[in-house]
Amino acid sequence: MDRPFAGPLLAALLGGCSLAPHYERPAMPEAPPQRYKETGEWKVAVPADARARGPWWQLFHDADLDELESAVSSTNQSLRAALARLDEARAATRIAGSNYFPTLDASAAATRERVSLNSPSYAPGKPGTTNLFTVGANLSYELDLFGRVRNTVANARYNEQASAGDLASMDLELHAELASDYFTLRGLDVEQQLLDQTVADYARALALTQNLYQGGASPISDVQQAQAQLESARTQAEDTRLRRAQTEHAIAVLVGREPSTFSLPARAAEQLPSLPAVDAGLASELLERRPDVAAAERRVAAANANVGVARAAYFPVFSLLGSGGYQSTQTSNWLTAPSQFWSLGPQAVLTLFDGGLRRAQSAQAHAVYDEQVANYRGTVLTAYQEVEDNLAALRQLRLESVSQAAAVTATQGALEQARLRYKGGIVTYLEVVATENASLSARLTAVDIDIRQAAATVLLIRALGGDWHQPTVAAAPAVTVPAG
Repeated sequence: MDRPFAGPLLAALLGGCSLAPHYERPAMPEAPPQRYKETGEWKVAVPADARARGPWWQLFHDADLDELESAVSSTNQSLRAALARLDEARAATRIAGSNYFPTLDASAAATRERVSLNSPSYAPGKPGTTNLFTVGANLSYELDLFGRVRNTVANARYNEQASAGDLASMDLELHAELASDYFTLRGLDVEQQLLDQTVADYARALALTQNLYQGGASPISDVQQAQAQLESARTQAEDTRLRRAQTEHAIAVLVGREPSTFSLPARAAEQLPSLPAVDAGLASELLERRPDVAAAERRVAAANANVGVARAAYFPVFSLLGSGGYQSTQTSNWLTAPSQFWSLGPQAVLTLFDGGLRRAQSAQAHAVYDEQVANYRGTVLTAYQEVEDNLAALRQLRLESVSQAAAVTATQGALEQARLRYKGGIVTYLEVVATENASLSARLTAVDIDIRQAAATVLLIRALGGDWHQPTVAAAPAVTVPAG
């Protein structure tokens, strides 16, 4: 045996060891930012996803939204599947952990056999047909000298923790998706109310224009323009009904209901519910609580443990084997002392040639580790991007909202002036149509900005890992999915 190799091997045989590399959380290629570019001062984040995220949707103070959100955790089918995957991972950890204990099995057999008279084992004068009765037990136990079992268990445990992170991430994502869909639906309610009122106004304008035409005060082109404007508004109104129906169907699926049996009554409102303000001094700890970051990091740890399993394959597998029981050719003395047998002793198995199998398995384990490190770093970068994106979106949308409100006011004033000028015969009906369309477009754009602001607020909460006002909101209950 090579002397440099003998020392570590002897130490391993005596005390046991783990061949997995020492694990440290992967470092990012560049130092994490000390602050977000878009707003505020921030500190370096470290995952802490076990903290309660709170029922963050209560920040919007909407009873219908609260009721829908409370149904997601217990009825959503995607969440049920994620919970089942966590149960699978927990079972896999128990399966791996069973290797810490010896395996004991019992057997019993009764055999009647005839030996060939031409067999080398046949002894002349002895009967060619015999009975054999056996009852016994076998014991096997692997001595985990090189950490194969420990690293297999560690790999399973880290994957279990990653599955728990996946479940928490799925829960956060589904609640955020529901909130976003809900605010889209309420925004469509506002648009629908606006368009229905517009259709009624355009219908009255068409009737007035027809009366003027019949009285000879307006040309036929004014009637045609009024008719085209009315039908265009009706098309927009019907398209908004379609979008609302599809959004309502999406909400039904999220809460585990059949779309045909689910409905949310339209709410008469001129604008969306007020949104919680995003403080520029948001606590950076909330970025640490992203469960997808924690899950990615746990998968790196699992891959690191699997490297130890691959390394252990180069060393012998030491086992303790034992067996015992009773064996006889007759039932009359089968379970007597002279029929006893037993054996006990260690066994070592070392693969001498495998055609490069272990080398390939080791290379595969290292490649999987590198892949998980890259995935982890990518997840962290995406987390920072999502926070930056939505902070920028909220800042810009607030500016857009102010300018669009001014545009609504301006187009409304222009519309009133155009109507007065038309009644005075100064301009044609074409100018009225143009200003009415501009006014409608400005008001619809204002509603769309409100919807986008609500969506950006929800997405920012999701990007930060939950509620940033945690001290003022009670902790959310654990995610539970009833059987069935």
